[in-house]
Amino acid sequence: MDDYQFVSTGLLDVGYLEWNPQGARTAVLMHGWPDSPRSWSEVAPILAAAGYRVLAPALRGFAPTRFREASTPRSGQLAALGRDLLEFCAALRLSQPVLIGHDWGARAVANACGLDAAAASHLVMLSVGYGTNDPSQTLSLPQARNYWYHWFMATPRGQHALENDRRAFARLMWDTWSPAGWYEESAFDEACRAFDSPDWAHVVVHSYRHRWGFADGDPAYAADETQLNPAPVLDVPTLMLHGGADTCNHPSTSSDRERFFNGAYERAVLDGVGHFPQREAPQAVASQILKFLNAHPL
Repeated sequence: MDDYQFVSTGLLDVGYLEWNPQGARTAVLMHGWPDSPRSWSEVAPILAAAGYRVLAPALRGFAPTRFREASTPRSGQLAALGRDLLEFCAALRLSQPVLIGHDWGARAVANACGLDAAAASHLVMLSVGYGTNDPSQTLSLPQARNYWYHWFMATPRGQHALENDRRAFARLMWDTWSPAGWYEESAFDEACRAFDSPDWAHVVVHSYRHRWGFADGDPAYAADETQLNPAPVLDVPTLMLHGGADTCNHPSTSSDRERFFNGAYERAVLDGVGHFPQREAPQAVASQILKFLNAHPL
């Protein structure tokens, strides 16, 4: 992980990758679970070639990002992810970057915009529909089945499995969330390096337990939780990208979300693509992003 740079926020030393440091505009790319900042390795250079400075930080709990103090709760609550992103942008003095996120990262970028209306010039979410953080949300039975790992991690047995065989746990997600044969072993090995943080399992288990009301949140984010729940309507121009073959979050979970957006809102379903669009179809993802940004200039 020698090519990571670091910036300190109040709670974290955030490790991040960077492309085209002199770019005229900035895009911040947030990875998902179970994945790493290198999930953007094929999308980022395309955005950089289009003139963007591109930054891809590691989320809390994912190596090489680390907590600065042992006393900080290892919370994985979604409000904390949004606040972390705002603090990352502030630490680097970024002014209204394009915020792009996949999976957990999609929740982080949306929550950052929910906490600060001026957080971004544009918002792009991959594989997660907006307004799906509410513990009381209605779930179809097929989607509840897709979320088996959420319920499993709510039990001591699930926590033990994650803590003691995190690589096998992650591989099951990679093998079942997208069409077979979509990834190279080297890509999976690289992603697993992000799970070597001593805080990874703690943050992951807490995130899923808190998401469904099975664990209390960090009191430091109480005001943020109130601001984000129910999901606020956003003014930022937003693009939603969803794989048509996603068997983690069914594509229907991101449909009919227009009511949450006052500004431009577009959604595209990528046929034959599973849960990891930026890895499976990087050219298509980058093309959709640039098309949207060009269609909705500042």
